[in-house]
Amino acid sequence: MKKIVVVGGVAGGMSAAARLRRLDESAEVIVLERGHDVSFANCGLPYHVSGEISDRSALLLHTPDTLREALNLDVRVRNEVIAIDTAAQTVRVRDLNAQNEYVLEYDALVLATGAEPIVPPLPGMDRPEVRTLRNVPDADVLREMLAAGATKAVVIGAGFIGLETVEAFRHRGLEVALVELAPQVLPAVDIEMANLIEAELVANEVEVHIGIGFSAVEDSESEHPVDVVLADGRRLPADVVLLGVGVRPSTELARAAGLKVSDRGAVIVSPSQQTSDPHIWAVGDAIQVVDAVMGSAAVVPLAGPANRQGRMAADAIMGRSVSATPVLGTAIVRVFGLTAAVTGATSRRLTAAGVEHRVIHLHPGNHAGYYPGAESIHLTVLFSPDGRILGAQAVGGDGVDKRIDVLATALRAGMTIDDLAELELAYAPPFGSAKDPINMAGFLGQNVLNGMLVSWGAADIDSALSDAVLLLDVRSASEHSHGHLPNSLLIPHTQLRDRIAEVESAAAGRPIRVYCASGFRSYLAHRVLAGHGLDSATLDGGLETLRAALPGLPMAIGVQSKVSSH
Repeated sequence: MKKIVVVGGVAGGMSAAARLRRLDESAEVIVLERGHDVSFANCGLPYHVSGEISDRSALLLHTPDTLREALNLDVRVRNEVIAIDTAAQTVRVRDLNAQNEYVLEYDALVLATGAEPIVPPLPGMDRPEVRTLRNVPDADVLREMLAAGATKAVVIGAGFIGLETVEAFRHRGLEVALVELAPQVLPAVDIEMANLIEAELVANEVEVHIGIGFSAVEDSESEHPVDVVLADGRRLPADVVLLGVGVRPSTELARAAGLKVSDRGAVIVSPSQQTSDPHIWAVGDAIQVVDAVMGSAAVVPLAGPANRQGRMAADAIMGRSVSATPVLGTAIVRVFGLTAAVTGATSRRLTAAGVEHRVIHLHPGNHAGYYPGAESIHLTVLFSPDGRILGAQAVGGDGVDKRIDVLATALRAGMTIDDLAELELAYAPPFGSAKDPINMAGFLGQNVLNGMLVSWGAADIDSALSDAVLLLDVRSASEHSHGHLPNSLLIPHTQLRDRIAEVESAAAGRPIRVYCASGFRSYLAHRVLAGHGLDSATLDGGLETLRAALPGLPMAIGVQSKVSSH
C-alpha cells in the first residue's frame, strides 16, 4: 500500500489523484489544497463574470465529499503545504481553518502548485480596485464590483485572459479600455491575425492602447475612483482594473525543498514528470515542458497539458512506463463575433530562432459558399522547406475550432503539406466544402514548394510600391475603383490572356507583382504570366492579408491608376 500526497488540485492535481485511485484501489491518496475549491473550471471564470454562466455552482466540478464518495480520496481544502522535507519524505501542513500545523509522511509526492498572476511592482497595485482573475473568489469579487455599479474598466494585458475579460465586461455594459505593452493584441499569434482581432475590439467599442505600458494606479479626479497612468502620462479612469499580464510558476515549495528549477522559475521534470527528487513528481502550470516545434524548454500554462501530465505522473508512480509528449500550445479564444486559435509556432518565433520556413495565407469559406451563412476563415499555415507542418493560426467565426484541431493533430503526427492536401474530412454543405480549408491549405502549400506559386507579402511592400516593379491588379474595375495599391495597372484576370502584350509593354522587363482580394485570382494570373515567360509573383493572401498586416497601408481611389513610364 502506497501513501501518496498531492499538493494542489484543479486540473493537474485532481487528474493525478483520480488516476492514482483507478490504478490502485488500496493506495492512500491525500489531496491538499490551500484554497476553498479543489476542483473548479477556471477556464469558465470570465464567462461567470459576464453572466453567461449565471450559476456559480456550475464552476465547481467536485467537492471533497463527492470525491470521497466517488473515488475514496482524502481531500482537504484550506490546507496549505508550507514545507517539504525530502530526506524524511514528509510535508508540513497548515490547516488554515483550525490554525494548526501537522506533518504528513509520503511514499510519493505530486506537486501541482500551479501558477500565480503576475502583479507588476508598481504603485497602486494593492488598491482594492486592482484585481486578478485566477479562481472562483476572484470572480466573486469582480461580480460584486459590477453589481455595486462599476461602469468603467481598464484591462491590462491583451492575452487570452485579458481578451476574455474585456468581452465579459462589455457584455455587462461597461466601458472598457485595453492596454498592452506588446505592439499587438494577442501576442500568441502573428501580427496580421492580431490586427483582425484588434479591429473586432474596436468595432465593439473597446478603447485599445497597444505598444505602451503603465506606470501606476492612482486616485482619480473624475467620478471614478482610480486612474491607470500610462507610460506616456495619459490617464485612463476606472472603477475596476483587471491585471491580465500573465502568470508565473508557483514554485516556492519546490525551491525551498532543493528541487531543480529552471531560470524561468519552473520545476524541471523528466519525461515521466519526475523531479530531481526520485520520490517527487510535478505537473501543470508550475513545470517546464518541451516545445513540440522548437524543441526548446518552455512554460505552457494550459489546462489540457496539465490534465495529461497528472495522468502520466500517476502512471509513473504506479510503475508504468510513460514518456511525456512535447507541448504544442494549442489555444483558442472568442472575441465578440470572432474566434482566434493557434497551434505550434508563429512566424515571429520561427524567424527569431533562425528557423527557415514558409508561410501561406488563405481565406476559404467555413462551409459551402452556396449554403446560407458562409463566412471566411482567415487561415495561416507555416511549414518547413520539406513540407513539414510547423504551426497554424485561424481567425473567423464558425469552423475555426474544427480547423485548428485538425491542424494541431496534423502537427502532432508530423504530417506534411502533402498530407493536408490528401486528408479526407467530413463534408456536407452546412459544415464544409468538398475541398475543405485544410485541403486548400495543402494545395496552396504544394504550389509554393513545387514552384508553381511564387509569392510576395507585407515585407516586400516598399519594393512593390517602387518603380522597380510593375504592380498588376487583376480584380474587377469596380473593386479597383473602390481602392487599390498606388501606381498599379488594372487588367481583370479574365482579360489577361487577350491583353498580355499590354502587360509586357508596361512591364518593360521589370518583374510583375500581381494582387487581388484574397490571392486566388492573382494565382490564376500568375500562372498565365509564367506561361508567357514573364517574371511574376502573387500577393500571399491578397489584399485581405496585406491590409491586415499593414492597417495604415495607403490605398488610391479611382477607376484606373497611372503606371509609371520606363
